[in-house]
Amino acid sequence: MATTEECRSALDKLSDNLAHANGEVRGAAGFDRSLSCHITDLDTTFIGRLVNGRIEVLDTSAGPPREKAQIRLAMAGDDLVALVGGELNFVKAWGAGRVRLEASFLDLLRLKSLL
Repeated sequence: MATTEECRSALDKLSDNLAHANGEVRGAAGFDRSLSCHITDLDTTFIGRLVNGRIEVLDTSAGPPREKAQIRLAMAGDDLVALVGGELNFVKAWGAGRVRLEASFLDLLRLKSLL
């Protein structure tokens, strides 16, 4: 089971990947949205923003998110680490129910190129 520190490191790596992306991916990442990532097996939520092509983690809280972010992710810590490390395909994980993503239709369209 991934630790809270490993999950935070994975989010930082994802942020770095987005910041160094080119073209369509960089453009999709270039909008400003509130973001939460609930790590279900740790019952911990990372709260932040997706802004200027980076994920800025602003806070960590116990339990599920208290407020509804514009982009909401939920998954096990090992799945987050595997997704960011390229060992787990997002679409397959989402289809199998291992990853939950909730956002507006417009945000989902923008995020499509990131996934």
